[in-house]
Amino acid sequence: MSEAAKKPNIIIMYADDLGYGDLSCYGATDIQTPNIDRLAASGIKFHQGYATAATCTPSRFSLLTGSYPWRNPRANILPGDAPIIIDPGSATFPERMRKGGYKTGIVGKWHLGLGQNDLNWNADISATPNDVGFDYSYIMAATNDRVPCVYLENRNVVDLDPNDPIEVTYKWEEAYEGVPTGRHNPELLSMNYSHGHDGTIVNGVSRIGHMRGGEKALWTDETMVDVFTEKAVDFVTQHKDEPFFLYYAFHQPHVPRLPAPRFKGATNLGPRGDVIVEMDWAVGELLNKLEELGISDNTIVIFSSDNGPVLDDGYEDQAEALKGTHKAAGPLRGGKYSLFDGGTRVPFIVSWPGTVNVGESDALVCQHDFHASFAAMIDQPLEDNEAPDSANVLSALLDASAKGRDELVVEGIRAKTVFRQGDWAYIPPYEGPAMNEHTNTELGNAPYPQLYNLSLDIGQITNVAEMETDRVQEMQSSLDAIHASTSTR
Repeated sequence: MSEAAKKPNIIIMYADDLGYGDLSCYGATDIQTPNIDRLAASGIKFHQGYATAATCTPSRFSLLTGSYPWRNPRANILPGDAPIIIDPGSATFPERMRKGGYKTGIVGKWHLGLGQNDLNWNADISATPNDVGFDYSYIMAATNDRVPCVYLENRNVVDLDPNDPIEVTYKWEEAYEGVPTGRHNPELLSMNYSHGHDGTIVNGVSRIGHMRGGEKALWTDETMVDVFTEKAVDFVTQHKDEPFFLYYAFHQPHVPRLPAPRFKGATNLGPRGDVIVEMDWAVGELLNKLEELGISDNTIVIFSSDNGPVLDDGYEDQAEALKGTHKAAGPLRGGKYSLFDGGTRVPFIVSWPGTVNVGESDALVCQHDFHASFAAMIDQPLEDNEAPDSANVLSALLDASAKGRDELVVEGIRAKTVFRQGDWAYIPPYEGPAMNEHTNTELGNAPYPQLYNLSLDIGQITNVAEMETDRVQEMQSSLDAIHASTSTR
């Protein structure tokens, strides 16, 4: 690798609740994603690329720390006012890039907590992305279905009127008198909730949690794609003459799905399909800017998702009724929240024009491996206890014919873990319902062990645990050893 190529720019584009089958380059026919397809055509499309978890906060924690989420008991789905779960000053992926001479930025969804039990929305906020490796941040605190519905730039709420301070609570007994909620004021809703999501109404949509104040700072869902895209393009433009790392975390296709007017009706699948097309447009805007600035060939662009798909995740937007023959998880079983592969096997594309060996790859790779892989690429040795579970799979990320991991641990909801080893997926016995009745998702819980040969049974239809008892015992022992270890690298 040439001296100039040792420090390419790195952009991670991270979708929210996007499934393995949601993109046209992964086989979707009812949704066209030409810009993401451009990435795949100029890079490597992985068929066994994983998030570490089937829910959002744990996956994002792993991507930024190189650690399995179950090592941190706080790494579960957070409310919008939760304290930060990555300790300020710790050895994160963006901090490693920064030590390697990169300017670092995050635009979009955060959902890893803010403050350290001292969160005050109306003053400079402590413990933000700026304290865990990012030079610049323009974010939403949690998700677009949670309060507070405001943007934050670095340490402050954007456009906040000090005479209209923000208050936030996630306790119904502390809900603010006189502030309409979906539960009590359904006549004010422009989109009905299906389960949960019955708190404070913002922009005609009731959210999880309660807030009051901050009227001038409230976001408009339909313009969110333009706001975040502009900030991402600005960051790239500002740092075009120096190495940069941008974590561009989309809110699509997470609920509530409210596309910009120009994308309404872009598909026949309703708002969920339309916001995926909207996200694809945003990808194209950034790719076009890289080309305009003449830095495409020196920029690694990664596209992936934080977990698998979900259709009804709390709002009546007809995602289930309008899905037709579209399979959001493609051939995979399960989806968001699930122990089956549909929960964690996601679209995973790495593009670096002129450098990667273009093609399709069956290498086993995971998002928390970016930390060790790119640190090695820029000659930044990891410190003790840094990125304990991140493996250097750089060769697989750059060469479609190279081998990836031998084994991997992923998790469904509530840190229930699954062990991948070679072609095999082992799900230990777990208590709990087989289905999430609200989202109509198979969770994978069963009172008996499950073992699937994914090379023969990608849909995990045939449980062969009773025929492979020795393998089950060996994989359980290996999984137990990983849980007991402090590092798997």
